[in-house]
Amino acid sequence: MDNQKIWFVTGASKGLGLSLVKKLLNEGFKVIATSRKLNELTDAAGAETANFLPLVLDLTNEESIAQAIASGIERFGKIDVVVNNAGYGLTGSLEELSDGEARANFDINVFGTLNVIRNVMPHFRAQHSGHIFNIASIGGYTGGFPGFGIYCATKFAVAGFSESLAAEAKPFGVNVTVVYPGYFRTNFLSSGSLLTPVHQIDAYQEVREIEAVHQNSIDGNQAGDPEKAAEALIGVVANENPPLHLFLGADAYERANEKIAQVQQALEEWKTVTVNTGF
Repeated sequence: MDNQKIWFVTGASKGLGLSLVKKLLNEGFKVIATSRKLNELTDAAGAETANFLPLVLDLTNEESIAQAIASGIERFGKIDVVVNNAGYGLTGSLEELSDGEARANFDINVFGTLNVIRNVMPHFRAQHSGHIFNIASIGGYTGGFPGFGIYCATKFAVAGFSESLAAEAKPFGVNVTVVYPGYFRTNFLSSGSLLTPVHQIDAYQEVREIEAVHQNSIDGNQAGDPEKAAEALIGVVANENPPLHLFLGADAYERANEKIAQVQQALEEWKTVTVNTGF
């Protein structure tokens, strides 16, 4: 395996990001890992070593992002792979969530990712190579999750601009893969990673029940193994023809197929209306 590539991973102090960083280091890769809190990152992933550069990163601050990328390049000479993994979950009906709560989720999950892309692309263009992973969610492909509307919207946004980015970056030898994980056994569903509305509306009992199921039943029992997810990402980089869309987890595969079938059915049922709208 080619372990000479330099990886830059955001949101590396927990979840899939942490599993990926640990696996990369175990396999001899050089890794630049970032988190909002350096102590949480080093407590989870270990102290700085010859192959490991942990850094503080504020995704809402482009100077912070530019400095992290520059520090990584100064240390290791280049960056080959960027994994935009940082983000957080937000539950609540669309009516319950305030403008501020919704925008805060977009600031990290969407604009934070865009900020990293904007700052790393000059480097990738100059070296005429690179690979960008944008971690979305199966909820960014099929949004039928009551109480997860804003979160799903952020991930739909990530998937959408990833398709455009792939077309824009291809002439420069840069690959883009948008990843749609299903449920993986990380702390994503814990209270520290999954926020709920400040002002809840009693009428939305179904949303409250779904929140409770996620935090009390699904959390800790997810079928997805984050170690295997990390292995999959490493394998994709080594592939000569990496995919633009990568679904991870049997549940993600099933939900994606269900969505495709639903859209195909709607297309056929409403074909006459669809095609008879021209001059």
